[in-house]
Amino acid sequence: MNDREWEYFFAVFDHLPRGGPGSNATTRKAFRRITSLPARPKILDVGCGPGMQTQELARISGGRVTAIDIHQPFLDRLTEEASRMGLSGRIKAVNMDMSKLAFPDRSFDLVWAEGSLYSVGFESALRHVRKVLKKGGFVAASEAVLFKKDVPDEVRAFWEKEYPDITDVQDCFRRAERTGFSPVSHFRVPKRDWFTHFYNPLRTRLAEVRAEYRAVPEALAVFDNLEREIESYNKFSDYSGYEFFLMRKD
Repeated sequence: MNDREWEYFFAVFDHLPRGGPGSNATTRKAFRRITSLPARPKILDVGCGPGMQTQELARISGGRVTAIDIHQPFLDRLTEEASRMGLSGRIKAVNMDMSKLAFPDRSFDLVWAEGSLYSVGFESALRHVRKVLKKGGFVAASEAVLFKKDVPDEVRAFWEKEYPDITDVQDCFRRAERTGFSPVSHFRVPKRDWFTHFYNPLRTRLAEVRAEYRAVPEALAVFDNLEREIESYNKFSDYSGYEFFLMRKD
């Protein structure tokens, strides 16, 4: 997208509770599957977005969470909300690209990534975060995957445009092993996480911005694309979606 298109995109996403599919229940489920963390783990949340999962991690982990994103308004919202919830002492928001992590090697016990690794590519992102993860530390990441080998042409065309690197669960684990991680566990992000916590608020916000930008064709094209994404997932959710992966650094 060009700069204008990003402006219209964030006119929508800056007002959503989450930056993608997920829920506090799913964050808790994934966290419970991680064993042998320190009592007060150091956690890095990459591509944190507005940070709903960041706050949940701070609440349930007993540790400190460094949350990074390259969109400053998300970080500002997170900082404000963390202060309001009494979590500012355990959440630090930093403007940083996950492909250019400026932390010392082996700084963190856990790297968290809900729907964000795609921006770099699953395998490439794992190589970046591995450097800042302690030996025996964990990565927890939700990632877009294909659930079936044979998918309709419409699904394949959507992902070829949105995320050509998409693959299946088994291949994600093979890629993780190539980068020095061992599989721990995985589970499918439930359909309700897409609609209740992401697509329903997205639809509401799209109706609002359509009225605001009704005379701007370029903006309406961005909004139309988001509407098509919702329709595609609703129609083809048996073929693709998010899988939550838990991996341990060897």
